[in-house]
Amino acid sequence: MAEKEQQSPVPLAPVRYGLSRSDAEAAANPDGRAAEQRRTNKRRKRLLYAFLFAALQTGIILLFTFTVMRIRTPKFRVLSAALESDSVAGLPLPTNGSLRVAVRAELGVKNSNFGRFKFGRTAVYFFYNDAQVGEAAVGAGRANWRSTERLRVKVDVNVGGSAQLERDLSAGVVALTGRAGMRGDVRVAMVFKKKRSAEMNCSMEIVTGIQQLRNIVCD
Repeated sequence: MAEKEQQSPVPLAPVRYGLSRSDAEAAANPDGRAAEQRRTNKRRKRLLYAFLFAALQTGIILLFTFTVMRIRTPKFRVLSAALESDSVAGLPLPTNGSLRVAVRAELGVKNSNFGRFKFGRTAVYFFYNDAQVGEAAVGAGRANWRSTERLRVKVDVNVGGSAQLERDLSAGVVALTGRAGMRGDVRVAMVFKKKRSAEMNCSMEIVTGIQQLRNIVCD
């Protein structure tokens, strides 16, 4: 018994501080650690490229939607106008308190879309003090994408006598307005088709002293 009590206890294994087995292996194998780091960097790059590609695709789709696929209403305007020389040459413009003159006008259909605008036959009306004094017709046609189709018409303007006309003739300026509603459709990429109406509302002045048209303004 005494011998057993005198035996020293079995010493415990010392606690080891420092690198784990994997760390020790990595430290012992620097080439393997570098290869793992390269694989990690490649994965990160692939994720970054995938994100950038998705962002680029989204941007292209949004740009296409808000530019190419956006359908705008074409504009119908009077680009220029002049009195026909044969209707005024050698004659005083106002006759017996009335006004009769022929107007040569160039109209424009401006199409800002990425697809052609096809329109039908359109009537153009001229007014003096909200009374119709002339009419012209524009045949059916089309305005190509991002272009202006030019149309020429002749309008015989006949303003009857009135107190207002007498005052305007005395002042030497007679104001006219041109109005029209052009119906048609815009087709983009031969797939998307939308109906559109191009409205004309233009004003102009006949200067009787020099027998010319001036101040053509369109809304």
